[in-house]
Amino acid sequence: MKAKFVIPFLLSGLVWFSSCDSTTDSTGTARMEVRMTDAPGDYEEVNVDIRSVQIHKEDTDNESGWLTLDEINPGVYNLLDFANGRDTLLASANLPAGSISQIRLVLGENNSLKLKNGEVKSLKTPSGQTSGLKVKINADLREDVTYVVLLDFDAAKSVVARGNGEYNLKPVIRTITQAVAGGIAGKVTPAEYKPGIYVISAENDTIGGFANDNGDFLIKGVKAGTYSVKFYTGDAARDTTLTNISVSQDQIKNLGTVQLPIK
Repeated sequence: MKAKFVIPFLLSGLVWFSSCDSTTDSTGTARMEVRMTDAPGDYEEVNVDIRSVQIHKEDTDNESGWLTLDEINPGVYNLLDFANGRDTLLASANLPAGSISQIRLVLGENNSLKLKNGEVKSLKTPSGQTSGLKVKINADLREDVTYVVLLDFDAAKSVVARGNGEYNLKPVIRTITQAVAGGIAGKVTPAEYKPGIYVISAENDTIGGFANDNGDFLIKGVKAGTYSVKFYTGDAARDTTLTNISVSQDQIKNLGTVQLPIK
């Protein structure tokens, strides 16, 4: 008898732990992560002080159109730490779906260069970049899909010698925007069962959520792959599992109406 109560409790805990990025309703937003990587340069360190990351939905310089990503990791980053395929997360946010035209990095004053001989030089930012470093991206964000914008710095080209022993920071950046996760949606009936919904990978990794009062569900942040989807009601006679559900990285897979057994 004890096991019958323990198992549902553990499964419920798993859903809450793993479903922080899932909702039951479409929100009209997309998820964006901004990450930074670098091509090697002939220096010991190229330190860039990043204070804020912003995006603009229009191809204009209208200052009111900039939107700040609210989950920011500000700090001084040594670009050379992220060479050879390594990257780091700068900022992320849920954004309105649709087009974005450019991204802006707001830099602080603690930018510096460490030469091979160990000498440290201040990196001056040109006056034209005082409002931030703007980079064109021209990407379309689809509703409920997760994207990564990779800012690929070229450290060697971003540092410019001034001829007087000083150096300017004029960042040269290539951008790559890629959808990295989709989701699974549908409607379960009878809605009053309010099942827990588990999206289970071949490696047994699980993302979960719940259907709402109308039976609708949407599990976001599902990476491309093939999954089993289990509908757990706490009654084995009503539980249902769908197998071989394929998800692409830029798609919300709609399962339609899922009929659970009626006792």
